[in-house]
Amino acid sequence: ADDTPVPVLDPGRGKTATGRLWVYAADDRASGSTAPRATWYRFTPDRTAAHPMSHLAGFRGFLQADAYAGYDGLYRSGVTEVACWAHFRRKVFDLHERSPTPLTTDILERIAAIYAVEAEVRGKPPDIRCCVRQERSKPLVEALREVLDAALRHLSPRSDMAKAIAYGTKRWPALARFLGDGRLEIDNNIAERALRGVAVGRRNWLFAGSRAGGERAAAIYTVIQTCKANGVDPQAYIADVIARVAGDWPASRWDELMPWNWSPEPARLAA
Repeated sequence: ADDTPVPVLDPGRGKTATGRLWVYAADDRASGSTAPRATWYRFTPDRTAAHPMSHLAGFRGFLQADAYAGYDGLYRSGVTEVACWAHFRRKVFDLHERSPTPLTTDILERIAAIYAVEAEVRGKPPDIRCCVRQERSKPLVEALREVLDAALRHLSPRSDMAKAIAYGTKRWPALARFLGDGRLEIDNNIAERALRGVAVGRRNWLFAGSRAGGERAAAIYTVIQTCKANGVDPQAYIADVIARVAGDWPASRWDELMPWNWSPEPARLAA
């Protein structure tokens, strides 16, 4: 899961308010799964914990996201947190880019070694991924934790470096969770990639015209991105499905129109 700000016209104030576009993405191809991929967007007028709690009400499973406290209620309700190594790395990298030190260099190199193992097992079945992670990644993760703990003993708690390290150590069980389950990813990049198009498009459309406009945008993004994740041409899909729905397509066969089940062949034959 992830979210991004969306400017929304605020009539009467002469400016825009800030809404949020949330995304929930499921894509298990990295663990060799052929299950359908789905990308679901929701628009809200603000960013409060009530929204992810509502969106994922009743969900039980793994949730990988950033450290936003709004997800904490889900974790308390039985959802299992999987933290993101890319977010932790970014905290250290930002400091390294401004002022590199032996410590920042060491941490980044150690994280790079963990990612190198991930690159080797990408696309492998979960059992193989888990076995390789236990054998090769777990010692790397444990050694990194020792480096972080040693650094914290010598750094001022108020220093930027200590804060960057603490971002990771406070979430260590969730960061290490990928080691014990080959289905899990090391980072949240699936969701971040799903918001990349929104960030680029926002420069062109600038703002949503209303709350209803934001909700419609979320619906359209859901269709387009889910099509792309399943290797389907969104324009062809939307045109074909609209034509079928406008006809006499039975409600009992909605499943056949999902992007992961859709085929244009019946429409061509009918034509």
